[in-house]
Amino acid sequence: MPRFSVIVPCFKVQGFLRECLDSVLEQSFRDLELIAVNDCSPDGCGAILDEYAARDPRVKVLHLPENVGLGRARNAGMPYATGDFLFFLDSDDTLTPGALLAIADRLEEAGDPDVLVFDYARTYWWGGMRRNVLAHLLPEAGEGTFTVAEYPQILDLLMVVWNKVYRRDFVEENGFEFPPGYYEDTPWTFPVMLSAGRIAALDRICLNYRQRRQGNILSTTSRKHFDIHDQYERVFAFVDSRPQLWTWRPYLHRKMGEHCLDILAKPDRLPPADKAEFFRRTAEMFRRHKPEGASVDGEVRVLEGTYAMYRVVRQTGRAGRELGRRALQARKAVAGRAKRGLAGLHARRPMDPGLAVYSAFSHRGVLGDPAAVYRKAREIAPHIRGVWVVRDEKEAAEARCLPPDVEYVLLDSPRYLDVTARAKFFVNNVNWPGTLVKRRGSVHIHTHQGTPLKYMGADLLGKPGARHGFDVPQMLRRADRWDYSLVANRHSELVWERAYPCHFTSVRTGSPRNDVLVGGTDDAGAEFRLRHGIPEEHTVVLYAPTRRDYRRGGHVDRLDLARFAADLGEGHTLVVRLHPALATGPARGLGLAELDRRGVLVDATDDPHVEEVMLASDVLVTDYSALMFDYANLDRPIVVHADDWAAYVASRGAYLDVTAEAPGHVSRSYRELAWLFASGAWRDEESARVRAQFRARFCEFDDGRAAERVVRTLMLGEPMPEPEAARVPGPAAGHDLLAST
Repeated sequence: MPRFSVIVPCFKVQGFLRECLDSVLEQSFRDLELIAVNDCSPDGCGAILDEYAARDPRVKVLHLPENVGLGRARNAGMPYATGDFLFFLDSDDTLTPGALLAIADRLEEAGDPDVLVFDYARTYWWGGMRRNVLAHLLPEAGEGTFTVAEYPQILDLLMVVWNKVYRRDFVEENGFEFPPGYYEDTPWTFPVMLSAGRIAALDRICLNYRQRRQGNILSTTSRKHFDIHDQYERVFAFVDSRPQLWTWRPYLHRKMGEHCLDILAKPDRLPPADKAEFFRRTAEMFRRHKPEGASVDGEVRVLEGTYAMYRVVRQTGRAGRELGRRALQARKAVAGRAKRGLAGLHARRPMDPGLAVYSAFSHRGVLGDPAAVYRKAREIAPHIRGVWVVRDEKEAAEARCLPPDVEYVLLDSPRYLDVTARAKFFVNNVNWPGTLVKRRGSVHIHTHQGTPLKYMGADLLGKPGARHGFDVPQMLRRADRWDYSLVANRHSELVWERAYPCHFTSVRTGSPRNDVLVGGTDDAGAEFRLRHGIPEEHTVVLYAPTRRDYRRGGHVDRLDLARFAADLGEGHTLVVRLHPALATGPARGLGLAELDRRGVLVDATDDPHVEEVMLASDVLVTDYSALMFDYANLDRPIVVHADDWAAYVASRGAYLDVTAEAPGHVSRSYRELAWLFASGAWRDEESARVRAQFRARFCEFDDGRAAERVVRTLMLGEPMPEPEAARVPGPAAGHDLLAST
């Protein structure tokens, strides 16, 4: 008996069908059967299904003699199912890699609940991807099982059949089946969820919900949308037949009203001539099923009136929204003029030589190189008042990036305009907003964000794909405000002067944020290990992938993290830190968050201080993240996983061929990566030899005193010797500046 019976009804989807079937049959979890139902499709779906059945014994094909529709096609497949759990997959959607294994693990953990709800992402025909906006409801459901009475928020999720798996015995015992019609998911989902005694949630994107360019059948203009009334009648009949569910009548009554009004409000759902009739039928049903004594509030109150009244409410709402939009534009214009006037007023005030303004990572908090400079200034130049600019006070505080004793201002607030108009010093690792005007006599110190590997600044002009979202000319205009550019090595000095052709002075200070890494001791990361429950004796493997410019959204699954964690074996802990640009996207929902919850690995993406994460690790595995240059200061092993190096260089460009001059061993496939750790080669003599060469070149100015050097020389005007390596003649200018493309 297989664990899963995946039922796939097919009708006029020959262009998407192979991708759907492959996403199931190529899953790492193989204990399944795929029941494909050809709903008398007039295209090539039947032939495709027969082809797959001929080569994979897990595929069963049922050819229906006539078209019966999506719901009844699913019904036709159910009698052939022998699996423990039923999975209804639409034939234009796909499973994400590793989805069935994650579902199987969660089912086992939860003790085979009646229903398991998982997450999905909308994937668009133009390449975009957007995670379910209510994904937070899944982890909030907890690790155990529940009923809808115990956690009613689960019903706020999209009421569809394909974001769940169902215990087959539970479905058969209750006689659940799909009715005919457009909205067949509604009378399936509500009865199933209300009847389930044990529900579990999985915080993982397991399915890609394809958004077709011309939409699905529910987005077409047709009288078929009247089907929604019949489907809710079925839901009400089900509840009425079960006294234990009567308490759900008020909820379903409101839900029905909201659902129907949503259909009515869509401009492309109903023919204009049919809207009045749709409203009347909805209102009649709304009155007929109103529970005794129930109050009606919110938008559904319009159903107690007439269609003419509904239209007035709609028109009034549209007029109100338009007035609100115009009022908002007017307020923004007035606020803009006021800010410019206030900034001009502040600019006439004397500059404060004892005021420094700091920002990091687009105003996210006390982080990175600016944070190191700030802390050192408080220590050796306490007379210089440091003020941080943050974009969101709450977000920065929650991320523990805003210590309680730090003075800060919110971006674009009156206090921000005050301090930025009068400050002498500006320290940032990202460009300041274009509205900030550099005053004569002010000092702008740009720290950057580490040693550059990929193309930056003006060099992006030749890489159109990598320039998505970047206005290079504007970027350079903002860089014109720099007075000093900090560099950690001669490579960076050459790159920054090429990529940002502006009038700044390169300063060989070293990287302030790396001061804590220089000479880092074995116990320096003890607090991180303790916080995440990592045993002291474990070898910590830090995996830090970067984003890809050849993929919209930047995320590419290069490793099966669960497999890698398992292959590392006992005595190892895998710690994963995503690139900041991927932290809020769908990447973590594709398995990382769930693996962290189960203790398979540690997700350190949200840990605010990357230096602490590095100090806690014993080895770094990365692809092309600039983190490798910082990590080299620890003199600990580094492995470069470069299985898509050619694609990365072609799309983004690189100043260095990191596969030829790597800081450690290079793997070009997962098999090679796994062998490096299984054999112990990741820390052999060859690894140490190439790491020493890499350190000599890219850590040359990092001596542990970079922050002090910035404060003393650039803020206090004191003489201070350059790092010893800075006084040694370096390689010829331009050496290895451009990697071959």
